[in-house]
Amino acid sequence: MAFDKDSIIASLKEASISDLNDLVKAIEDEFDVSAAAPVAGGAGGDAGATKDSYDVELTESGDQKVKAIKAVREITGLGLKDAKGLVDNVPSIIKEGVSEDEANDLKAQLEEVGGVVTLK
Repeated sequence: MAFDKDSIIASLKEASISDLNDLVKAIEDEFDVSAAAPVAGGAGGDAGATKDSYDVELTESGDQKVKAIKAVREITGLGLKDAKGLVDNVPSIIKEGVSEDEANDLKAQLEEVGGVVTLK
């Protein structure tokens, strides 16, 4: 079966973050793969190195979903539908490539409304 990659890319550009998140999960389930970046390891790694940037992942939305959605909207600038999609479909990356201080601030905001957050 042939497919038109340009058409697929054009469709992806128009999709919402929530739709793209659902697509990634569906591909992972269908093909038994993971979209997560591989973690480099081995004897040559510097165990004492600090990270330059962090991803903030909401792993559980908690029992205050409305407040969690509001917090995600505030953090990301997303619309209601997309923010709700991230909260409903945990685990979800809320923000990528932020400093350690910002990541900890965002984690505190989400935990304040009952969310469980992982910094990656």
